Amino acid sequence: MKKNKPVLTVKDLNVVLGEQKIIQNLNFTVHEQDVLVILGPNGAGKTTLLRALLGLVPHTGIITWNKKKIRYLPPQELINKKTLLPLSVREFFSFKNISPRKITSRIKQVGLKKSILDKPLEHLSTGQFQRMLIAWALLDNPDVLLFDEPTAGIDIGGEETIYSLLHKIWKEKKLTIILVTHHVHVVWEHASSVLCMNKKLLCHGAPEKTLTKKVIEQTYGVGAKLYDHRHSV
Repeated sequence: MKKNKPVLTVKDLNVVLGEQKIIQNLNFTVHEQDVLVILGPNGAGKTTLLRALLGLVPHTGIITWNKKKIRYLPPQELINKKTLLPLSVREFFSFKNISPRKITSRIKQVGLKKSILDKPLEHLSTGQFQRMLIAWALLDNPDVLLFDEPTAGIDIGGEETIYSLLHKIWKEKKLTIILVTHHVHVVWEHASSVLCMNKKLLCHGAPEKTLTKKVIEQTYGVGAKLYDHRHSV
Protein backbone atom coordinates (compact mmCIF):
# COMPACT_ATOMS: atom_id res chain seq x y z
CA MET A 1 0.00 0.00 0.00
CA LYS A 2 1.43 3.37 -1.07
CA LYS A 3 2.23 5.77 1.76
CA ASN A 4 0.90 9.35 1.82
CA LYS A 5 3.31 12.28 1.90
CA PRO A 6 5.39 12.76 5.07
CA VAL A 7 3.93 15.19 7.59
CA LEU A 8 6.79 14.88 10.07
CA THR A 9 10.37 13.65 9.76
CA VAL A 10 12.58 13.20 12.82
CA LYS A 11 16.31 12.50 12.45
CA ASP A 12 18.81 11.80 15.24
CA LEU A 13 16.69 13.45 17.94
CA ASN A 14 18.35 13.75 21.33
CA VAL A 15 17.07 15.49 24.45
CA VAL A 16 19.24 16.01 27.52
CA LEU A 17 17.77 17.78 30.54
CA GLY A 18 20.35 18.61 33.17
CA GLU A 19 22.68 15.65 32.91
CA GLN A 20 19.91 13.14 32.19
CA LYS A 21 19.48 11.67 28.70
CA ILE A 22 15.73 11.68 28.11
CA ILE A 23 15.66 10.77 24.40
CA GLN A 24 18.49 9.11 22.51
CA ASN A 25 18.99 9.04 18.72
CA LEU A 26 15.32 8.85 17.74
CA ASN A 27 14.45 8.53 14.03
CA PHE A 28 10.97 8.16 12.54
CA THR A 29 8.54 9.52 9.96
CA VAL A 30 4.80 10.26 10.20
CA HIS A 31 2.71 10.39 7.01
CA GLU A 32 -0.49 12.23 6.14
CA GLN A 33 -3.58 10.70 7.79
CA ASP A 34 -1.49 8.40 9.98
CA VAL A 35 -2.65 7.63 13.50
CA LEU A 36 0.67 7.15 15.25
CA VAL A 37 0.40 5.71 18.76
CA ILE A 38 3.48 6.24 20.92
CA LEU A 39 3.86 3.56 23.60
CA GLY A 40 6.19 3.38 26.55
CA PRO A 41 6.30 3.07 30.34
CA ASN A 42 6.33 6.03 32.72
CA GLY A 43 9.59 7.93 32.34
CA ALA A 44 10.17 6.67 28.80
CA GLY A 45 10.33 10.20 27.36
CA LYS A 46 6.94 10.20 25.60
CA THR A 47 5.76 13.61 26.83
CA THR A 48 9.22 15.07 26.30
CA LEU A 49 9.10 13.77 22.72
CA LEU A 50 5.86 15.66 22.00
CA ARG A 51 7.28 18.80 23.57
CA ALA A 52 10.45 18.47 21.51
CA LEU A 53 8.40 18.08 18.33
CA LEU A 54 6.75 21.42 19.16
CA GLY A 55 10.04 23.12 19.97
CA LEU A 56 9.19 23.46 23.67
CA VAL A 57 12.33 21.79 25.04
CA PRO A 58 15.96 22.10 23.89
CA HIS A 59 17.10 19.28 21.65
CA THR A 60 19.58 18.28 18.97
CA GLY A 61 18.77 16.62 15.68
CA ILE A 62 16.40 17.59 12.88
CA ILE A 63 12.61 17.91 13.20
CA THR A 64 10.85 18.75 9.94
CA TRP A 65 7.12 19.54 9.80
CA ASN A 66 5.40 19.73 6.41
CA LYS A 67 2.19 21.10 7.92
CA LYS A 68 1.68 24.39 9.77
CA LYS A 69 -1.65 23.90 11.57
CA ILE A 70 -0.62 21.70 14.48
CA ARG A 71 -2.54 21.57 17.76
CA TYR A 72 -1.38 19.99 21.02
CA LEU A 73 -3.51 18.84 23.96
CA PRO A 74 -1.29 18.34 27.04
CA PRO A 75 -1.99 15.71 29.70
CA GLN A 76 -4.90 16.65 31.93
CA GLU A 77 -2.82 16.58 35.09
CA LEU A 78 -1.11 19.75 33.79
CA ILE A 79 -4.47 21.54 33.68
CA ASN A 80 -5.98 22.17 37.10
CA LYS A 81 -9.57 23.21 36.46
CA LYS A 82 -9.79 24.81 39.89
CA THR A 83 -7.07 27.30 39.03
CA LEU A 84 -8.67 28.38 35.76
CA LEU A 85 -10.38 31.73 35.51
CA PRO A 86 -14.04 31.57 36.65
CA LEU A 87 -15.36 31.27 33.12
CA SER A 88 -18.19 29.39 31.51
CA VAL A 89 -17.46 27.19 28.51
CA ARG A 90 -19.04 29.84 26.27
CA GLU A 91 -16.78 32.56 27.71
CA PHE A 92 -13.73 30.32 27.31
CA PHE A 93 -14.53 29.74 23.65
CA SER A 94 -15.10 33.47 23.06
CA PHE A 95 -11.30 33.95 23.20
CA LYS A 96 -11.14 32.19 19.82
CA ASN A 97 -13.17 34.97 18.12
CA ILE A 98 -15.19 32.33 16.27
CA SER A 99 -18.87 32.54 15.38
CA PRO A 100 -21.28 31.10 17.99
CA ARG A 101 -22.69 28.82 15.31
CA LYS A 102 -19.30 27.22 14.65
CA ILE A 103 -18.65 26.83 18.39
CA THR A 104 -21.99 25.07 18.85
CA SER A 105 -21.22 22.82 15.88
CA ARG A 106 -17.87 21.76 17.33
CA ILE A 107 -19.37 21.19 20.78
CA LYS A 108 -21.95 18.85 19.27
CA GLN A 109 -19.29 17.17 17.12
CA VAL A 110 -17.47 15.96 20.23
CA GLY A 111 -20.66 14.58 21.78
CA LEU A 112 -21.52 17.42 24.17
CA LYS A 113 -24.88 19.15 24.48
CA LYS A 114 -25.28 22.83 23.63
CA SER A 115 -26.38 23.49 27.22
CA ILE A 116 -22.82 22.83 28.43
CA LEU A 117 -21.81 26.22 27.02
CA ASP A 118 -23.27 27.90 30.10
CA LYS A 119 -21.58 25.56 32.56
CA PRO A 120 -18.52 26.81 34.54
CA LEU A 121 -15.26 25.14 33.50
CA GLU A 122 -14.57 23.99 37.04
CA HIS A 123 -17.88 22.09 37.14
CA LEU A 124 -17.09 19.92 34.10
CA SER A 125 -16.33 16.26 34.67
CA THR A 126 -12.91 15.04 33.49
CA GLY A 127 -14.49 13.48 30.41
CA GLN A 128 -16.49 16.61 29.57
CA PHE A 129 -13.42 18.78 30.03
CA GLN A 130 -11.38 16.58 27.68
CA ARG A 131 -14.10 16.68 25.02
CA MET A 132 -14.32 20.44 25.40
CA LEU A 133 -10.57 20.74 24.80
CA ILE A 134 -10.85 18.59 21.68
CA ALA A 135 -13.61 20.87 20.39
CA TRP A 136 -11.38 23.87 21.19
CA ALA A 137 -8.54 22.34 19.12
CA LEU A 138 -10.85 21.56 16.20
CA LEU A 139 -12.02 25.18 15.87
CA ASP A 140 -8.83 26.02 13.98
CA ASN A 141 -9.32 23.18 11.47
CA PRO A 142 -5.88 21.70 12.23
CA ASP A 143 -3.97 19.32 9.98
CA VAL A 144 -2.28 17.53 12.88
CA LEU A 145 -3.48 16.81 16.42
CA LEU A 146 -1.09 15.78 19.20
CA PHE A 147 -2.60 14.13 22.29
CA ASP A 148 -0.79 13.25 25.49
CA GLU A 149 -2.66 10.62 27.53
CA PRO A 150 -6.11 11.93 26.52
CA THR A 151 -7.94 9.57 28.89
CA ALA A 152 -5.91 10.25 32.05
CA GLY A 153 -8.30 10.47 34.99
CA ILE A 154 -11.25 9.12 32.99
CA ASP A 155 -12.94 5.84 33.92
CA ILE A 156 -12.55 2.82 31.65
CA GLY A 157 -15.89 3.28 29.89
CA GLY A 158 -15.05 6.91 29.26
CA GLU A 159 -11.61 5.97 27.93
CA GLU A 160 -13.14 3.86 25.20
CA THR A 161 -15.54 6.67 24.30
CA ILE A 162 -12.75 9.26 24.02
CA TYR A 163 -10.67 7.00 21.79
CA SER A 164 -13.71 6.23 19.65
CA LEU A 165 -14.37 9.97 19.34
CA LEU A 166 -10.81 10.60 18.17
CA HIS A 167 -11.16 7.79 15.63
CA LYS A 168 -14.40 9.29 14.33
CA ILE A 169 -12.84 12.76 14.01
CA TRP A 170 -9.82 11.26 12.24
CA LYS A 171 -12.05 9.61 9.65
CA GLU A 172 -14.26 12.65 9.11
CA LYS A 173 -11.50 15.28 8.98
CA LYS A 174 -8.76 13.14 7.41
CA LEU A 175 -6.37 14.38 10.08
CA THR A 176 -2.97 13.14 11.15
CA ILE A 177 -3.00 12.16 14.83
CA ILE A 178 -0.04 11.52 17.12
CA LEU A 179 -1.18 9.96 20.36
CA VAL A 180 0.83 9.17 23.50
CA THR A 181 -0.52 6.43 25.75
CA HIS A 182 0.57 3.44 27.82
CA HIS A 183 -2.54 1.44 26.82
CA VAL A 184 -1.41 -1.23 24.35
CA HIS A 185 -4.98 -2.09 23.33
CA VAL A 186 -5.38 1.35 21.72
CA VAL A 187 -2.90 0.29 19.03
CA TRP A 188 -5.10 -2.54 17.76
CA GLU A 189 -8.23 -0.42 17.83
CA HIS A 190 -7.03 2.80 16.27
CA ALA A 191 -3.39 2.97 15.13
CA SER A 192 -2.07 2.83 11.59
CA SER A 193 1.46 2.84 13.00
CA VAL A 194 3.07 2.41 16.40
CA LEU A 195 6.26 3.75 17.95
CA CYS A 196 7.58 2.00 21.06
CA MET A 197 10.18 3.82 23.09
CA ASN A 198 11.99 3.79 26.37
CA LYS A 199 14.33 6.75 25.93
CA LYS A 200 15.42 5.17 22.65
CA LEU A 201 13.47 3.69 19.75
CA LEU A 202 12.34 0.10 20.27
CA CYS A 203 9.96 -0.27 17.34
CA HIS A 204 8.26 1.76 14.62
CA GLY A 205 5.93 0.54 11.91
CA ALA A 206 2.62 -1.16 11.25
CA PRO A 207 1.32 -2.74 14.50
CA GLU A 208 0.77 -6.19 13.03
CA LYS A 209 4.40 -6.33 11.89
CA THR A 210 6.25 -4.59 14.70
CA LEU A 211 4.30 -5.02 17.95
CA THR A 212 5.61 -8.44 18.94
CA LYS A 213 5.84 -10.09 22.35
CA LYS A 214 9.58 -9.41 22.37
CA VAL A 215 9.05 -5.69 21.69
CA ILE A 216 6.40 -5.44 24.43
CA GLU A 217 8.79 -7.05 26.91
CA GLN A 218 11.58 -4.67 25.84
CA THR A 219 9.22 -1.74 26.32
CA TYR A 220 7.43 -2.68 29.54
CA GLY A 221 9.58 -5.42 31.01
CA VAL A 222 9.56 -9.22 31.03
CA GLY A 223 6.14 -10.60 31.87
CA ALA A 224 4.17 -7.87 30.10
CA LYS A 225 1.29 -9.30 28.10
CA LEU A 226 0.40 -8.70 24.45
CA TYR A 227 -3.33 -8.69 23.82
CA ASP A 228 -4.55 -8.34 20.24
CA HIS A 229 -7.95 -6.63 20.43
CA ARG A 230 -8.19 -5.78 16.75
CA HIS A 231 -11.69 -4.95 15.55
CA SER A 232 -12.74 -4.34 11.98
CA VAL A 233 -13.43 -0.67 11.18
